[in-house]
Amino acid sequence: MSDLNINEMIWQIIASIPEGKVTTYGQIARLTGYPNRARYVGSTLKKLPKDTSLPWHRVINGQGEIAFPPDTKAYKTQRYRLEEEGILFRKGKVPLSEFGWQD
Repeated sequence: MSDLNINEMIWQIIASIPEGKVTTYGQIARLTGYPNRARYVGSTLKKLPKDTSLPWHRVINGQGEIAFPPDTKAYKTQRYRLEEEGILFRKGKVPLSEFGWQD
């Protein structure tokens, strides 16, 4: 399968994450049928245009953390968007048992 087809599957999965829920890079990789490509999912997200309508902010790492360093604008933007959707952080992490989607 080509990278373009995998990217399209990644985008479709991200588009289907409901408001108020999060999923992980690894879960998206599993849903595409490529369970060992979590880093690829991350690199695909990095290439999204700045004005994308995809809810990229609903994708976090497997520990329930935002992947950006906490002192960055990207981290603050993602956290703000998640909190606006009612997602809570406990000690810097999103409880996946409460807010996880498809896990």
